[in-house]
Amino acid sequence: MRKRTRNRIKARETAAARRLVPWRAVGRVLAVGGALFATLCVVFWALDQPIRTVQVTGRFQHVSPGEIEQIVARQAGGQGLLTVDLPAVGRAIHALPWVDAVSVERDWPHGLSVLVVEQIAAARWGHDGLVNANGVRFATGISHVPAGLARLSGPEGSEAEVTQRYLAMQRRLSQAALAIAALRLDARGAWQLDLANGITVRLGRSQVDERFEKFMSAALGIVEHRAADISYVDMRYTNGFAIGWRAGRAGAFQRGHLTCPRSGERPCTDAWAGGPNAGDGQWHRANEDQYA
Repeated sequence: MRKRTRNRIKARETAAARRLVPWRAVGRVLAVGGALFATLCVVFWALDQPIRTVQVTGRFQHVSPGEIEQIVARQAGGQGLLTVDLPAVGRAIHALPWVDAVSVERDWPHGLSVLVVEQIAAARWGHDGLVNANGVRFATGISHVPAGLARLSGPEGSEAEVTQRYLAMQRRLSQAALAIAALRLDARGAWQLDLANGITVRLGRSQVDERFEKFMSAALGIVEHRAADISYVDMRYTNGFAIGWRAGRAGAFQRGHLTCPRSGERPCTDAWAGGPNAGDGQWHRANEDQYA
């Protein structure tokens, strides 16, 4: 008897709970939600139209707009204006060697707008590469190299360091109407640059910036007046620098044949221990192999 009573109570409670649920309101909400979803589907379909036009802008020297359009066609083929993967299109364009930056945007109602910024080569790297002003190597194995670029080289991973030093040195040298043709950093960490007039400047492994400034303040005068006679300038000396003359071109600066005090056989380089003018200092014997 008690069990029947409990069952009747549960049945009444369940019926009461059902009466509390606003089924009509729930139905209205579902109807409105379905209508909104259908509307969104129609709008999405209306906006996701096939891509018919591609507008490519930028200043082009090494990349052609036609090349960009072909990449867009491959990446966006069969996709609509809403479903196209814009980042993927941008990455494909950015993979071109001469592209520095790219922006891809939708151009309603049926197109894409692509803005391309080309790389600007600051120098050559190695035999067939290029680096920009940030020292980023962006092209290798290229067939056409812009004329007038200096050639830089160094161990793997040294591109940024070599490029920044090249740009700093070139700014200083341009004040004297000189230009760098090549700058090298070897595996031992020694620096050496070739000027466009054919003179090599040896800077060694330590105090590179200080030695370069010493070249600018002390050796530049001789270089400017005797460029055709000089083969190299060696700045790897504590209190001076050495000049290597071209064969038979020493002239008034030559002080005769010097013999290295230790070897007794190998000829040494004449070294200058004073300012850029002939009367400012004294020539002395110097074995360049003793200096780094």
